[in-house]
Amino acid sequence: MADIRITGRMVNFSRLVFDTNDYNAIRQQLTSTLNEGSYLGTLVIIDSTVEQELIALIQLLIDLGLQPMAVIDGVLGDEARAIQFPVLPADQPLQRIKASKEQIIAHQAKDVPDNAAIQTPQKNTASAQITSYHDEILRTGQCLVQDQGDIILNAGMNSGSEVIASGNIHIYGNARGRVIAGAGGHTSARIFCNSLEAELVSIAGTYCVADDIPKDMIRKPVHIYLNNKQELEFEALQF
Repeated sequence: MADIRITGRMVNFSRLVFDTNDYNAIRQQLTSTLNEGSYLGTLVIIDSTVEQELIALIQLLIDLGLQPMAVIDGVLGDEARAIQFPVLPADQPLQRIKASKEQIIAHQAKDVPDNAAIQTPQKNTASAQITSYHDEILRTGQCLVQDQGDIILNAGMNSGSEVIASGNIHIYGNARGRVIAGAGGHTSARIFCNSLEAELVSIAGTYCVADDIPKDMIRKPVHIYLNNKQELEFEALQF
């Protein structure tokens, strides 16, 4: 038996973009952000538009409970290579768009009133569970993210698009592109779609690319979840 095995598992991370090297300002802003959400222990990629003392920045992020794993090549590329810190190639990030609507429900609420308010997107609060609704096709190059709840796509998504939710994802159309539920490690999250044609599906970091999706599930209504072994299960939906 070989002593080395190669397996696949997608790692969830956040990208931090720095436009300042004022570490007091960075500490203040990140401390405020971390206090508003469950980001402690999050893997982060460092991107910067200004020069940094990279070692000091890495230590600051570690002190705040984050786990720096690499930098984006650019301003910090040479400095990272000098200390043998991982460098990722620069990319063309997806355009992050706003949902058509959001429904905000307090965590402590047990029952949702029939007249629960459907609001236009607004600032999220840590005390709210949020469902994002998007009524238009998610187009190539677009990304829709909800890190405090679920996402419902009423018109499907094109190849080259991406949808990411900390909770469940419902797609009432063709599920193309990348579908990532349970971001942040929520293993109870699920994916429901009307027609599974995705480039990648993932729940809590466990992923499956297009070539590995069961062939009998392609272009079918499908429910995806993690089983007791933390493996992706694909279950055909019956209507």
